[in-house]
Amino acid sequence: MNILVTGGSGMVGKSLKKYLPNAMYLSSQECDLTNEKEVKSLMVKNEFDVVIHLAAKCGGIIDNMNNPESYFTENIQMNTNIVKWSRLTGVKRFIGILSTCIYPDKVDTYPMTEEMLHSGPPTPTNFSYGYAKRCLAVHIEACNKQYGTQYQYLTPCNLYGENDKFGENSHFIAALVKKIVKVEKEGGDTLNLFGSGKALRQFMHSDDLAWVIKECLDKQIYENLNVATEDNLTIKDMAQIALESCNLKNIKIVFDSTKPDGQHRKDVSIDKLKGLLPEFKTLPLSKGIKKVYDKIS
Repeated sequence: MNILVTGGSGMVGKSLKKYLPNAMYLSSQECDLTNEKEVKSLMVKNEFDVVIHLAAKCGGIIDNMNNPESYFTENIQMNTNIVKWSRLTGVKRFIGILSTCIYPDKVDTYPMTEEMLHSGPPTPTNFSYGYAKRCLAVHIEACNKQYGTQYQYLTPCNLYGENDKFGENSHFIAALVKKIVKVEKEGGDTLNLFGSGKALRQFMHSDDLAWVIKECLDKQIYENLNVATEDNLTIKDMAQIALESCNLKNIKIVFDSTKPDGQHRKDVSIDKLKGLLPEFKTLPLSKGIKKVYDKIS
């Protein structure tokens, strides 16, 4: 089976290599997915059986708010090109990886189910990114309806892992652990974080998503699914867990409430996933954070 993984040099791509070692793991240096000519050449030349689309332009709240056009345009281009040329070159299985940012900013009941995707607009702080990723879901469903393909999308909660990026646009857990390590090395006693600490989030290790992708392929599961941990914790709670996991319980957490929290909550239901994969379980956050800390400390 000839498998392509876009975003192959990223965090989830590195996790997926444990389960699909023989796939082609494509980086942005090898092919610009926003360039249709490059995507066409790649797809026609290789005749892939399976495409797992991980690639995306993603970043933190501030960068999303400052560069909304870039987040919308680049993600729309990447997603459109890869889905279009997967279909035109006869790709049998396509799995697009989305984000819970695609879900409505506010709904009447939580956790959100797959059927609630179009119940309202995405949160304002990630509006362009959220809509661009939601468009990928629409494109996949349109292909299935018009052409009879069996394409699918998975919608994971917030992800983290020891192979995350630790630069300016890192995800929350990576940025949190990086700050903790900095405080520790400088002998400080205060951990300064953005927002109020009251926002709720589900955070899952990237290995857990990789396992679900592999199981969907092996067991021929085609449904569109949320993939998440059932724990829905406040940012403050997660920061406290992180300090305890790093054995730094005496550091005080201080929040800057002048900075945005982002969406208050966006937790999703995994009832559908558990019905199909009852053995699914996630790595405890404390253990996952310790793995990240050991990697960068």
